[in-house]
Amino acid sequence: MSLALDGEDMDQVPALLKELTEASGISGYEGPVREVVRRYFAPFGELLQDKIGSLIVKAAGSAENPRVMIAGHMDEIGFMVKHVNKNGFIYFLPLGGWFDQVLLGQRVVILTSKGPVVGVIGVKPPHMLSAEERSKVVAKKDMYIDIGATSLEEVEAAGVRMGDPIVPRADFVELANGKTYLSKAFDDRVGVALIISALEALKGETHPNTIYGAATVMEEVGVRGATTSVEIAQPDVAIILESDIAGDVPGVKPEESSVMMGKGPSLLMYDARMIPNLKLRDLVMETAKEIGVPLQTSTIEGGATDGSVIHLYKTGVPTVVLGVPCRHIHSHSSILHRDDYDAAVKLLAALLKRLDAAMVAGLTQ
Repeated sequence: MSLALDGEDMDQVPALLKELTEASGISGYEGPVREVVRRYFAPFGELLQDKIGSLIVKAAGSAENPRVMIAGHMDEIGFMVKHVNKNGFIYFLPLGGWFDQVLLGQRVVILTSKGPVVGVIGVKPPHMLSAEERSKVVAKKDMYIDIGATSLEEVEAAGVRMGDPIVPRADFVELANGKTYLSKAFDDRVGVALIISALEALKGETHPNTIYGAATVMEEVGVRGATTSVEIAQPDVAIILESDIAGDVPGVKPEESSVMMGKGPSLLMYDARMIPNLKLRDLVMETAKEIGVPLQTSTIEGGATDGSVIHLYKTGVPTVVLGVPCRHIHSHSSILHRDDYDAAVKLLAALLKRLDAAMVAGLTQ
């Protein structure tokens, strides 16, 4: 499947992002999005899969080693059916980190054995709340999903069962300026898309290594797919591809985040479970400067990525995290900038061409 980044075929990138983000695939239920990824990965090399569902493409270069792992998680945050009461209201538990305030009034889709069932997240009507109650944030445990049923029997007849996955109902939209896109699941379908775009950019060119592009599962519930897929890749070096948190929104101070949408991809200098390999970090910064890619730096004190387990594989793997800044992640609708995406692809492809045996050996000397 061809995917160009410039010229007349530029519109294929929005098509890629649309298909990836609109596919369902919450943590532990990644089947639908995995089949989309499988189709895009297939032209690049041998397909491999671990036993919990992570999908890996082995893209051979001019040398078997070093083995370069580029990883982005394909799971998105969502919910699972927990309980249905006698009046047909569905209670749920979160899969991944949800901010309670973004949930009320949002539409969701329950994926049942009989097909998709649409509902809306509700709570006790505000007209019936006291002034004190209205001033408080409603907790997820007090919310329910309403599919328009009036009894438990109606819910069961619709096919809803305990354990069914619940995904946000949100479509991909190109916004007014033509440079920004709105969708669910940019965290981290954008990372998966970067793997696809970078491998496409390298078609017809040599890279002095073997690339293992990994679309991992269950990152949002504890980096589980990275833990298993790294056993297949057995990397000598790794680049984690993520959505980063754009700090250019009201209420965020510059000292909290200086990452801005439209100002280039970001390089993560620190997260709660990984400090990047310093020589690899410097290589990323030097390469970006040489090829004219604007690069921002970022720190995340309250989160981690697949790199947290990949960098600890066996005796250690030099690892960095590259991000595309996104606004409003971990909600039904996040926003990214096309310029940041294209710059991230350019930088990633350039790095993959530089990671030969001597370069990788030098990262740990």
